[in-house]
Amino acid sequence: MNFYVDAWKKFATFSGRSRRKEFWMFLLINVAINYALSLIAGKLGSAGQIITSVFSLAILVPSIAVGIRRMHDIGKSGKWVLINLIPLIGTIWFLILGAKDGEVNSNQWGASPK
Repeated sequence: MNFYVDAWKKFATFSGRSRRKEFWMFLLINVAINYALSLIAGKLGSAGQIITSVFSLAILVPSIAVGIRRMHDIGKSGKWVLINLIPLIGTIWFLILGAKDGEVNSNQWGASPK
């Protein structure tokens, strides 16, 4: 849970590096919360859909930030986050990149977060 909280503390920090664990915990917990909100939205109707939409908007900037920092950790430019704009294949490729181990040594975006 600390990795999830750390990602929120760095809400709009697009510089630096993020470990795999921080990236994946942030992603998985947000998917779980979104799933739970979707179940609640089914019971509440349009009010529940508004809640789900507000949550999705709230995690937009932190999700982009942690994705950019993750790309920095593997030695790629943060622009690689834009690959998600390619339907399906782009998202799959981004997830594969997110699963790669980070560079052990310092790179142009900072020291290793491990």
